[in-house]
Amino acid sequence: MNQLQALLNDSLIRTKHVENAAIIDIKERKVCASTFGFNVPPENALNLISTFHKNLLQVRRGGLCFKEKYYKCVRADEHSIYLQNPDGGLIVVKTKTFILVATYRVGMYPSVCVEAVEKLGKKNA
Repeated sequence: MNQLQALLNDSLIRTKHVENAAIIDIKERKVCASTFGFNVPPENALNLISTFHKNLLQVRRGGLCFKEKYYKCVRADEHSIYLQNPDGGLIVVKTKTFILVATYRVGMYPSVCVEAVEKLGKKNA
């Protein structure tokens, strides 16, 4: 298990707030780590990368389709997007090198993703 995989498990999954998570390498344009059974299709990874560069305003207004589910945008800025649907939520956080995407159930706290990204940033500083 690599460091990124360990980060996902230790900082996110063990909190019980996040269901699944993946880390996308922006430069390589592909998923470099994910939790067990959470497969992010390549087109979804590319769409998330593009969202931060071109489509953030569109996501704020119209939401985002991820893994064939529609999510309404709750909050978005240049580094993070919080989205929800009736089944749960999606958080997407961007650093210089990576994009972290995680799903969570209704009533859980997606803020743990921010902590994981801080750790990720320190490891890659």
